[in-house]
Amino acid sequence: MVAETVAIAVWAMLPAYVPNNVAVLAGGGRPIDGGRTLDKLTDEDGVLYDENRILGDGKTWRGTAFGTAAGVVLALLLNQLQPFVAGTVGVPQFPIAAAVALAFGAMLGDILASFLKRRTGRQRGAAFPGVDQLDFVIVSLALTAIVATGWFLATFTLPVLVAIFVLTPVLHVSTNGLAYAFGLKDEPW
Repeated sequence: MVAETVAIAVWAMLPAYVPNNVAVLAGGGRPIDGGRTLDKLTDEDGVLYDENRILGDGKTWRGTAFGTAAGVVLALLLNQLQPFVAGTVGVPQFPIAAAVALAFGAMLGDILASFLKRRTGRQRGAAFPGVDQLDFVIVSLALTAIVATGWFLATFTLPVLVAIFVLTPVLHVSTNGLAYAFGLKDEPW
């Protein structure tokens, strides 16, 4: 039972787990924020926001596009494998809306985390415990719940969600450590 729950959790989240890794490999190019800062904006009291970049150089249009595309393509490939796996483990097929929501939601979660990092004075690559490990999960799940509600409710049962929130930080730290060891990342987190 636990093994099947873990298998379903990993399978269902693969389209969200892959995009940020692909973005690291395919990134570069024009930053989403265009190099802009928030220094020209003020709050209702006229106090200037910080002068940090909105997102930073690590969030690019190319990385976002390639990451999202990779997650969607992976979901479509998993759909082809699902009939062979479903006899052993009850893994789901991915409707296109769920595939896009999982993949793009993962990228959006990472972008939002970058925004939060800049607002809290953290530079690119600085650790942000908790946020670094779960940002993409929370946003991808939320977006999927909105655009593919029936599939989300059928797939992400409470035990599957628990498995995701327990496994993801471990997987995140492990894969980032490997990427760092292979010189693909400047920091091991």
